[in-house]
This record gives sequence, C-alpha cells and structure tokens, in this order.
Amino acid sequence: MIRHIVFFSAADPEDAERIRDGLMMLAQIPHARHFEVGRNLQSDAINGTRVDLVVYAEFEDEAALAAYKAHPIYAECIALVRPLRDLRIAADFKAG
Repeated sequence: MIRHIVFFSAADPEDAERIRDGLMMLAQIPHARHFEVGRNLQSDAINGTRVDLVVYAEFEDEAALAAYKAHPIYAECIALVRPLRDLRIAADFKAG
C-alpha cells in the first residue's frame, strides 16, 4: 500500500476554505482506497512555515497512485487550487 500525504498553505488565509473545497474534488477519483482532507491543527510548525490543510490518501500500489494523478479531476483540482496556494509539500511511501 502507498500512503500519500500532502501539506498545503494558502497564499491568503481567507482562501483556505476554497482550497479545501477544491481538494475535496479529489475524493471523486476512484483509485484511492482512502481519501481525506483536514485542517491542520497548527500544533507543530514545519520549518516555521504555516500549513493550513493536509491531504491523506491510501492507494493499493504505485500504479493506482499514477492513475489517480492522471485522472482529469486531478488536473481540474490543480487548476483551481494552484493559484490560491503558497506551499505544497508532498510525500509518498510504502506502508508496512
């Protein structure tokens, strides 16, 4: 299983909810076994950088993750979210 974690910060904190709504579009993509978007509790800073939102998803394998990223909704989400975000940090790892 592949775990996919992405951190986002809004360029303007007022846009955090719009970013969250855009990221929730990704839940419609069928390749994820599990998908969620949550607001960061801000309990720990990452190199002093504010992280507003966290995406967490699980995929059966690297092929499923690649299919998720190739889906047209993924491109729609990027078009909506990229102009509103400042930071994006992504990490993928094999569980187990």
